Amino acid sequence: MKWIKTLVLSAFWLLVSLSVAALLSVAGAALYFTPGLPDVRQLQDFELHTPLRIFTRDGKLIGEYGEERRMAVSFDEIPEDFVQALLAAEDAAFFEHRGVDPRGLARAALELVSSGGDIQSGGSTITMQVARNYLLTLDRTFTRKIREILLALQMERILTKEEIFELYVNKIFLGHRAYGIAAAAEVYYNKPLEELSLAQKAMIAGLPKAPSLFNPLANPERSLIRRNWILYRMRQLGNIDQATYEAAVQEPTTARRHVAQVEVDADYVAEMARQYAIERFGEEAYTGGYRVHTTLDSELQPFARQALARGLIDYDTRHGWRGPEERDIPASLAEAQERTERRGLEEELDESPEIMETARQAAARSQTRVEGIDGDVSNWLRVLERTPGFGPLQPAIVVSSEGREMRVLTRNAELVTLAWDGLSWARAYRSPRARGPEPSSAREIAETGDLIRILQRDDGSWRLSQRPDAEGSIVVMNPADGAILALQGGFSFNASKFNRAVQAQRQSGSIFKPFVFLAALDTGLMTASTVVNDAPVVMHDGSSLWRPVNSSGDFLGPTRLRVALARSRNLVTIRILQTLGLDNTIEYLEGFGFSRSRLPHGLSLALGSADLTPLEMTNAYAVLANGGFQVSPWFIERITRGSDDQVISEARPAIACRDCREGQTEIEIDGKQYDVARRVADPTAVYILRDMLRDVIESGTGRAALSLNRNDVVGKTGTTNDQRDGWFAGYNDDLVATVWIGKDNNESIAEYGGNAALPIWIDFMGNALNGRPEARPDAPAQLVRVRIDEQTGRRLADGQPGGISEIFHPDYLPDMEPRRIEQEVEQRSGSQGTGSYEAIF
Repeated sequence: MKWIKTLVLSAFWLLVSLSVAALLSVAGAALYFTPGLPDVRQLQDFELHTPLRIFTRDGKLIGEYGEERRMAVSFDEIPEDFVQALLAAEDAAFFEHRGVDPRGLARAALELVSSGGDIQSGGSTITMQVARNYLLTLDRTFTRKIREILLALQMERILTKEEIFELYVNKIFLGHRAYGIAAAAEVYYNKPLEELSLAQKAMIAGLPKAPSLFNPLANPERSLIRRNWILYRMRQLGNIDQATYEAAVQEPTTARRHVAQVEVDADYVAEMARQYAIERFGEEAYTGGYRVHTTLDSELQPFARQALARGLIDYDTRHGWRGPEERDIPASLAEAQERTERRGLEEELDESPEIMETARQAAARSQTRVEGIDGDVSNWLRVLERTPGFGPLQPAIVVSSEGREMRVLTRNAELVTLAWDGLSWARAYRSPRARGPEPSSAREIAETGDLIRILQRDDGSWRLSQRPDAEGSIVVMNPADGAILALQGGFSFNASKFNRAVQAQRQSGSIFKPFVFLAALDTGLMTASTVVNDAPVVMHDGSSLWRPVNSSGDFLGPTRLRVALARSRNLVTIRILQTLGLDNTIEYLEGFGFSRSRLPHGLSLALGSADLTPLEMTNAYAVLANGGFQVSPWFIERITRGSDDQVISEARPAIACRDCREGQTEIEIDGKQYDVARRVADPTAVYILRDMLRDVIESGTGRAALSLNRNDVVGKTGTTNDQRDGWFAGYNDDLVATVWIGKDNNESIAEYGGNAALPIWIDFMGNALNGRPEARPDAPAQLVRVRIDEQTGRRLADGQPGGISEIFHPDYLPDMEPRRIEQEVEQRSGSQGTGSYEAIF
């Protein structure tokens, strides 16, 4: 018996020792962590935030960021069954514990040990979640868990349970930018909280655990299981009776996405403005009620976006069909339910086999029928709803492919027929330069259950399409001050958020050549009539021989600069750069916004080998368009704040001023003072270059632009090695626009800039300039027009026959062409071979 007494005493003292050690550990943790904890009292002053909003220059909304889809509710406004659903899902003992649930912590401790230090579920009560969401970071570490516990204990002493619950339901993220249960009710069901059914409330209550995993739009099958588990828990806890439970678990899923639409589609510019606001104001940008007013023109932006989309789709159609985006999609939600991945649903499914069964039944009750289609298409419609549209391309699921006709289901639950004229283009894509044979039937293209894209044509009919394999950008600028008037950084922001207009550094190809030509004109070393030999050249670059060629593969021999630019002759441009000198040319190019560090120090510079963004090229062309004034791109007109639109900052860009007197540094516009932009090129040289660029349109690589029937537009095509990039940059006095098309992986597009990019530019300019008078500069007063010999480029004297007209700066007139006599006179005089009067007399 003595040994039993000794054993009991030992066990007692061991228990006492462990208890004291635990208490000392808790006390030590509290002493260690408490001084660094945030002040819980700040939660009592928590205010809802006003989102960041982005507008066009005429006040149309293009973007909204931050916690804008948050709608505050008080505890008294929350329906009782909604409270019960949230508690069943997250913390059934919330109103009983003091901020920490020992059982949940024990479960978290087991996970900590078994996972090697990573806490998964966390054992967090609602109070602990509030502490984390409002006052701590979201990392899953043991240290953060201790701080979370201590904060939760403090909160329970300072705030009431109702206040804590209120903070919780207004803060939690519930997917699709919905913060808080009231916002989620609007986003998913377009209803206020009190009008939701019990099943809808349970669906929202299931989101805090994993807003993406259990999202009723992205994962309707999984969300049904989660929803029905919560309803099961509510029944087990006595919150609802059997009849209510049975009705709720059988209710079909009815979630749809309801969002406010922006007024102008300009996601790439909106994202640029968002980043600017974050850089300037930090995270407060999302909450401080800031309004960013951009320079974007609400009329021009849609023209730019639509032109780029149409051009890329046309390009893609020329290169073949790459197949459906997804295959063999089950038509009904019940069938999809059977295929659902069970991983991540262990907690819900282990509770009772009833959970899965009721989810199956609810899925079966979610049947949706569409006239003209046999059977349930509930899953097809949900797949289409969650599949984003890409520009004008809409998702559709193939219902049937028979003969030369395809029937498809749209996201609007419409049955659309694609005739053969909308399908026959779908020859299989093999490479950028090769396609397979024309299909003989619709079944070769896509089959039942395949997810495809369709495009509505101008006559209302539909055709098969696909997301383009190539990408592109268009930038439109006001040349007078550099303001960005329109910008599209890709085919669709939904498809790719990479902004190619400002982030893609690509070789510019031949659209860079005009700046080398202008350097020659401006320095006086050459004129528009200067003859340069278009002949082969071989150079040693230090490691190998470089043999540049013209894109056409031929050589024209002695060629005037005007002709060389119109026909984009590579060898002539290289020889111009050789004559000017690399260092001198690079120094000159800096005036057009090009950074010296970004320009290669080699003769390949002449051919556009520098990696530059479309925005940089557009800005450089703006300098050409405004007569030679150095402007810089900008897109933030002003930033205001608050309901009274208090002006925080306002842009004052430098202005190109052709009419300003020499030495004038400021100009007043609408009562405001602006700096006059620095002149970086002689106006006469710029005018002559503009006239030469008009030849690109009249007789060169840009002849397609003649379809605009305007005499005020000029521009230049560009294509890089292996046709990896296609460009067109052009302008009149009012607008400058640059189009780039290429592939993100730098694969060849197998087309020239004149074929791929120019049609997009024409489409945009045709709409943008429609109804506007022609805008081109007056010729400089000192400009001289003389006749020259077409072959030699030298001036012809009065009385010398033939010749063509050319324009010059008066200080840089070419030499006179020696007088020639007829061949018959030469033969009689015996002075053949000289052809000059001096040889005879």
